[in-house]
Amino acid sequence: MPQVTDPSTRDLAPADSTRSIFPRLRRSPQPASTTSTPTLNPNATGTIQPIRPSANPTAISVGEPGAQAQNISSVDVAQVVARNEWSNVSFPLEQFQAYTSPFGYRRSIEGYNYNEFHYGLDMAAPQGSYIRTWTTGVVVEVTDDSNCGTSVVVEAGRWLSIYCHMEGRVDRTGGRRSMLDRAGGIQIYEGQTVYAGQRVGRVGMTGRTTGPHLHWGLKYDNNWVDPALVLRAMYSGQQTAQGLPQMPTQIARTEEAEE
Repeated sequence: MPQVTDPSTRDLAPADSTRSIFPRLRRSPQPASTTSTPTLNPNATGTIQPIRPSANPTAISVGEPGAQAQNISSVDVAQVVARNEWSNVSFPLEQFQAYTSPFGYRRSIEGYNYNEFHYGLDMAAPQGSYIRTWTTGVVVEVTDDSNCGTSVVVEAGRWLSIYCHMEGRVDRTGGRRSMLDRAGGIQIYEGQTVYAGQRVGRVGMTGRTTGPHLHWGLKYDNNWVDPALVLRAMYSGQQTAQGLPQMPTQIARTEEAEE
């Protein structure tokens, strides 16, 4: 069960940017796999049940959108959550280690003297760790992208969830596009229904990244939402269901890049 930890542990994986998620297709080279190839089963949901944060995630730093950020949702996540069945969502990562870069402005990861907006939440995990779908939905795009790397996008009603930097590649044989990760035994097709907690990929190093991590992006009505707010709401729902005290409303913050 993943443990939610203080995001001040930031040396595990520098964050990425998905300012443009779907530009011209390009994929970072992949190392040759030395593992055996499992049998692919693209329609399997697996036996692993959806998982949730097992500790209070108030330490997740919440971003502070500025004037240059594009399409940032002003939706009240708590109100949206109240209208959803949160029993059907899952924490999106196995072998979770730490939150390494929050949603919001941060110093350029290339070392340039300017800030850039980070449209997601980065979660460090060992390379090859399995990524799970946050909620049940339909795969609307798989892509090889110079920023997001090998990625999968899932639509669930008014929500889009984006999973970046996966192992594998986009396969276009047979007239259908799929995300193919033979070493992980995964093949996910565009148009395929996936279920909350289903394994849809593995943590890799594709795209704009210098360390293995999942970049998890969320959109609501085509506007970006801070995933930390959603995780916090998931945790609150879990506490309510168990009859436990609600977490504090105080939002913990961490300082952005050093001067």
